[in-house]
Amino acid sequence: MADFLQTVLVTIAVGSLYALVALGYTLVYGVLKFINFAHSDIFVLGAWTSFTTATVLIARLGFDAEHAPLWLGPLVLLLAICVCGMTGYLIERFAYRPLRKAPRLNVLITAIGVSLLLQNVGQLKGFSVASEGDRSLATVPFGPSPKSMPQLLPDAVLNESTVATGTASGGAKRGFVKLDKAIELADGRSYRLDVTRTVDGRPRVESLTLRAEAGRIEAGTEFQTQPRRNPEEVEGAAFKLVQAPLVPVRLIDVLIVVSSLTLMAGLQFLVYNTKMGTAMRALSFNTETAALMGINVNRVISFTFVLGTALAAAAAFLYAMKYPGLNQTAHGIWVLLGLKAFVAAVVGGIGNVRGAVLGGFLIAGIEFFGRLYIDPRLSDVYVFGLLIVVLLVRPNGLLGTAVREKV
Repeated sequence: MADFLQTVLVTIAVGSLYALVALGYTLVYGVLKFINFAHSDIFVLGAWTSFTTATVLIARLGFDAEHAPLWLGPLVLLLAICVCGMTGYLIERFAYRPLRKAPRLNVLITAIGVSLLLQNVGQLKGFSVASEGDRSLATVPFGPSPKSMPQLLPDAVLNESTVATGTASGGAKRGFVKLDKAIELADGRSYRLDVTRTVDGRPRVESLTLRAEAGRIEAGTEFQTQPRRNPEEVEGAAFKLVQAPLVPVRLIDVLIVVSSLTLMAGLQFLVYNTKMGTAMRALSFNTETAALMGINVNRVISFTFVLGTALAAAAAFLYAMKYPGLNQTAHGIWVLLGLKAFVAAVVGGIGNVRGAVLGGFLIAGIEFFGRLYIDPRLSDVYVFGLLIVVLLVRPNGLLGTAVREKV
């Protein structure tokens, strides 16, 4: 049951990210009726832009990467949205707009070319924008080496419980500690010992995992911890014994879901309750008729591209907060993420906003529940198998509608 609930939580968090990226695909298709295959690379650009701006700001302002101020995260997100939005506008203006009257195949080939351009330019090692001594921390372009995203949003397990607090002391040998209070360890549960000690004149909290049998441990009894620390390192340090929940709920996942749902609700309001949304829906029916009705077609299309890329940038920032390891821009994992988001848009109904959201959660659910109950090595097979089934049963997607053309 715990594994099932944990998989549900992961599905909701990752499904929110898939949905945000899928919305970019579906917005562009809804207006222009073509697939912007460079959209997944905008997602990669958003992740790496978040890393670069965060690293530069931390280095220039003298912050500690592990204790960045809370306002830095929203600022980095805003900068990533601006960079990706401008990139999306330039792509539409100089790559797609001249081909608007050209055959669809020309546009498709151009989209693939833009995608390859972004991937390969991102791998170039440019000039350093942040360094530490002789070591470069960030470059523009981003370079061929993987990086680790600084933690800009707070993260903690919301439903863990504190069992005891007090003072710890070192044991007889390395890796053993003693507590000044008796503790009771339940069978089948894991525990963490948060030890606060002074390092270089500053308090530092270090988490140690208990290696002890279930039952009562009397005060002064030695037990083992991992990683192992020398007795003098924990002598006199304040401790907090924390019991891990069976199904941990992490703060970062809650922030991801809340942020994603807020953006989705905002997009829903914009599309169906504003003049710009009305213009976007008019273009989705017929571009020529919309132009005759006084709608500025170029402005609406550019806005659609900027909006879609902004959502991709927000998803990329949140993804980097959950999975801080960033591979180089042409790595296969980015391609696969983009394909899954595209599959989500198609399964839900390409061109349908609500369908993209539904598809994102369905794809995440099929992926993670397939890993849990069938075979984790075939998670991608489940995703693309669902795509094939949906296209056979409902070619227009779950919430898509067939479009009839008069001849």
